[in-house]
Amino acid sequence: MMLILEAYFKNYPARRKVAEFLFENGLSVKNGKIYLRNVEVPISELARIIGVNRKIVYHTIEYIEKTYPLKLIFEKLNPLPSLIDVAPLMGWEVLEIELDKEKYLQGFSQVLGLLHQNGVPVMEVFSRNLREEPTKLYIVIDGTLPVEVFVRIKEMQGFRKLILHTPEKDKEKYVCNYCEVKYCPKRILMERLAATQ
Repeated sequence: MMLILEAYFKNYPARRKVAEFLFENGLSVKNGKIYLRNVEVPISELARIIGVNRKIVYHTIEYIEKTYPLKLIFEKLNPLPSLIDVAPLMGWEVLEIELDKEKYLQGFSQVLGLLHQNGVPVMEVFSRNLREEPTKLYIVIDGTLPVEVFVRIKEMQGFRKLILHTPEKDKEKYVCNYCEVKYCPKRILMERLAATQ
């Protein structure tokens, strides 16, 4: 999508900024207006948030509507609701996994396979594999990620980084910079074993 925006907006950097914001937030353009689903979004507020003047937003809308390929895309945009931000409030964990682009599909299926094999209940899966951005996989799970799954994910080909978001506030103090996780399950396991001996 970013390549399409780059092609059509290469001579209009301010309009491109508006178009990217609309696309990233799932805001549609119809009949000279911007909508969040069926709710009209005020142009002045949108301009303020994006950091452009209102004329730029109006020119972007006009340009999108008179450019047929852009019109087809922007008419159909919708925001995708996600549990990622609310998961810790609900008592769920979120796995944020960064993968190499070449190993994306393989890594995606391996992670889901590992979760299935270990009986980890998956609530939601969200993924982005756009050319210009790091390839990321977000998985909301009900419960705690088993340490063995954590270790096996890190050993996968194409694995880059795992950040584990957890609802348990006391785990925030266990930060493992090597693993780049909000808490280190290995360290917690070791401390639990030490406490029971």
